[in-house]
Amino acid sequence: MRRPVALRLQAALGTLALAAAAGVVLTMPETASAAAGGATGYATQNGGTTGGAGGQTVRATTGTAIHEALCGRASSSTPIVIEVEGTINHGNTSKVSGDSCNTAADKIELKQVSNITIVGVGSGAVFDQLGIHIRESSNIIIQNVTVRNVKKSGSPTSNGGDAIGMESDVRNVWVDHSTLEASGGESEGYDGLFDMKDNTQYVTLSYSVLRNSGRGGLIGSSESDRSNGYVTFHHNLYENIDSRAPLLRGGTAHMYNNHYVSLNKSGINSRAGAKAKVDNNYFEDSKDVLGTFYTDEAGTWQVSGNIYDNVTWSERSGDNNPAGPDPQSTTTVSIPYSYTLDDASCVPSVVSATAGANKGLKVSDGSCTPQSPDPTDPTDPDPTDPTDPTDPDPTDPPSGTNLSIGAGSDGSSKASGTSYGNVRDGDLGTYWSPAGTTGSVSVKWSSAQTVGKINIREAAGSEGTIGSYRVLNHDTGAVLASGSGAGVIAFAPVSLEKITFEITGASGTPKVAEFETYGG
Repeated sequence: MRRPVALRLQAALGTLALAAAAGVVLTMPETASAAAGGATGYATQNGGTTGGAGGQTVRATTGTAIHEALCGRASSSTPIVIEVEGTINHGNTSKVSGDSCNTAADKIELKQVSNITIVGVGSGAVFDQLGIHIRESSNIIIQNVTVRNVKKSGSPTSNGGDAIGMESDVRNVWVDHSTLEASGGESEGYDGLFDMKDNTQYVTLSYSVLRNSGRGGLIGSSESDRSNGYVTFHHNLYENIDSRAPLLRGGTAHMYNNHYVSLNKSGINSRAGAKAKVDNNYFEDSKDVLGTFYTDEAGTWQVSGNIYDNVTWSERSGDNNPAGPDPQSTTTVSIPYSYTLDDASCVPSVVSATAGANKGLKVSDGSCTPQSPDPTDPTDPDPTDPTDPTDPDPTDPPSGTNLSIGAGSDGSSKASGTSYGNVRDGDLGTYWSPAGTTGSVSVKWSSAQTVGKINIREAAGSEGTIGSYRVLNHDTGAVLASGSGAGVIAFAPVSLEKITFEITGASGTPKVAEFETYGG
């Protein structure tokens, strides 16, 4: 028999109190200065999720400063990266007004806005008793933050009790490497950790920790709220959760490589016509980890490769219909994006090493090994070895015609973060730079061209500044390639009218002097 959430939490709180009394200082490692890596799962669809890439980067240490950054933009869609350090709470979060924002004092409000990244940096970002509310918004990234103890009753209250809540026509949200936690269930004043309602679609929650809550999260606020979906959950830790891991009403969700520990009443609750694809997860010390619960409106699931370690199953009766003790697929789900599955047996170890805030944004390489963002292929020769004959010389372009020459640029728009600029005129002394360390630069043609290689040249004196990147088919949002460093980048040839090189991490301000494109 398991104790209620609030009682189980007392032991953990007691440990922290003991550490404080003994003079122990708990520190967190330094983190990247801007969002690293690229979106995964369903957040890559519908044009993709890039957040504030290409926009200005600002630093905020209060909730008011976050709101000021939103309100200080030229428009509600002007891209912006907000780097957050310190504790954000009710005492330092005020409403700010402006034409490009719609904020509130009791929460971080992302309402009727788009193209925003909020990323924890430095010693960490903690949203204490203050939730993040996303409403009527799109293209949002939240990365490397902790949101804790958000209440819907008691004092203080915020965001309806949700750590992160999305509602009303929300599109393309990626929450990554974050920690969402409560200190009990509804009777203690808490609600969901990660909720989606009223037409919220194309969301990914990755490499995050959800713990010590009565409710993990939901997709759909009622049996009739079936306009939500296309949500991916991967490499997350759900720990000490009573139910809703998640609750899915209608729509489609993909859960893979998650570690579920101490789901005390129920886990993945697929109901009201929902479809859940459940791949290579590790369920441990839990009850009724998959099924349709608390309703007679059934959902469906497709299962493969999961491990059930000390999982108990209740009897099927009435509105209680667990999938076990031998879960079998009841539907098929087609997934539109590419992904690589870790074997379920290593999920506890790889999730422990990567999930949550302040883990260095590490990810799995698909072979159960944690890596830094956008890892290079470990089977490739060492890209740093200058004697490796297979390494392309970044100053030696591929053979053939540089297609960028015919893209129609007038050669006069070298810019400083205000436009894409001309980065292909053969002069390494001129260049395009974003306003901060991340940004995007594109080449566009009047008619489709087949492109299979690009060559990125950095300006003289700035070689080696570019870190992680993505190459995007701007027409569809598809990721053609990802990695780190400038030079020649090859991918499967594709016909497109616009191609984008997106810098997602750098050691300083990048300077792109040339963006050459080739057929293959």
